[in-house]
Amino acid sequence: MGNSWKFNDILMIHVPIDAITKPGIPIGDYAMFMMMFAIITPAIFCGSVVGHGRFNFLVMFTICWSIFVYYPLVHMVWAPHGLLARLGAVDFAGGLVVHVNAGITALILSAWVGRRKDVHSQLNNLSWVLIGTALLWIGWYGFNAGSALAVNDTAVQAMLTTTISYSSAMVTWMLLDRYHFNHVTLAGVCNGAITGLVAITPGAGYVTLGGSMIIGIVGAIVSQYFITKIKPHLPIDDIVDAFGCHGVSGIWGSIATGIFTSHQISHLLPNGLLFGGDLHLLLVQIFVTLLTIIFIGVMDIILIKLLSIVLPVSIDNEKLAAIQSK
Repeated sequence: MGNSWKFNDILMIHVPIDAITKPGIPIGDYAMFMMMFAIITPAIFCGSVVGHGRFNFLVMFTICWSIFVYYPLVHMVWAPHGLLARLGAVDFAGGLVVHVNAGITALILSAWVGRRKDVHSQLNNLSWVLIGTALLWIGWYGFNAGSALAVNDTAVQAMLTTTISYSSAMVTWMLLDRYHFNHVTLAGVCNGAITGLVAITPGAGYVTLGGSMIIGIVGAIVSQYFITKIKPHLPIDDIVDAFGCHGVSGIWGSIATGIFTSHQISHLLPNGLLFGGDLHLLLVQIFVTLLTIIFIGVMDIILIKLLSIVLPVSIDNEKLAAIQSK
C-alpha cells in the first residue's frame, strides 16, 4: 500500500480482489480475515457496559472509535512502516491491537458510565457463558494460527502454544478459586480459559511450549488478582470483566513475548530474555505496550467527551433498576 493514504481505494473500488498479497493470499481473502479482528474488538468492550450504557452512544462511539483508534493502531503495529512496528513491536495475532485495545477501552468506558446503584448483576444463564467461551475457544485457533498467513510450522506452533496456554490458565484459575473460595465455578473456568487465550495471542507463533505454559499460568494469576482484589475498590462496573481478562492478560502477554520468544521457533526474531537474549526485546515490548495504552487512553477520552456533548452516556440508575425489576 505504500506510505501514503490512497483515498481512491475506499470501499476497494480500485482494488482487484484477486490480486495476490506478499504472503500469497488473494487481497479479498486477506481483507475479510482482517475484518474479523475489526469486528470482534468492539464486541469485547461493549460488553463492559451492557445494560447500563446508552445504546445510541455505544453505536456512535464504536463507529468513531473504529476510525480514530482501531484502524490507526492496526497501521502502527502491523504495517511495515507503522510507528510501533518501526520501534520493533512484536504482536503476532492481536495482543496490542485487539486485547489491550479493547481492555483499556472497556476500563475507560465503564469508569465513565459509572457504577450501578441498587442493581446486582448475576450470571443467571451459565450455559450461555459456556457456549460463548467454547465459540471463542474455537475461533481463537482461527486468528492465532491463521495469523501465520500460511499452513506451515508457524501456524502449527501457534495452535500448540494456544492450546497449552489456555489449558494452563484454566487449571490455574480453578486451583485459585478452590484455594480462595473453597469451590470451583463454571464462570471461573471460562474466565481462566479466556485469560490464557488472551495472554498467548501476541507471542503465539514465537514462544516455546514451556513458555506458553508459564504465560498462561501468570495470565490467570494476574487477571484473577485484579478482578477479585483490585476491581472492587475501583469506581467501575465492568460487567464481563473485559479489562480484567483482556486488558490485564493482554498487557502481560505483550510483555511476556519479550521474555519467552525463541529464535529457534522463529528466525524472524531475536531470543527473548529467558533464552539468552539481552534486555532489548523485553524493553521494546514494555515501551510499545505503554505507548499503546497512552494512545488508546487519550483517544478514548477525547471521543467520549466529544460524544457526551450531544449524547447521554449512561442509563439513569433509577430507570435501570425499574427495567431490571420487570
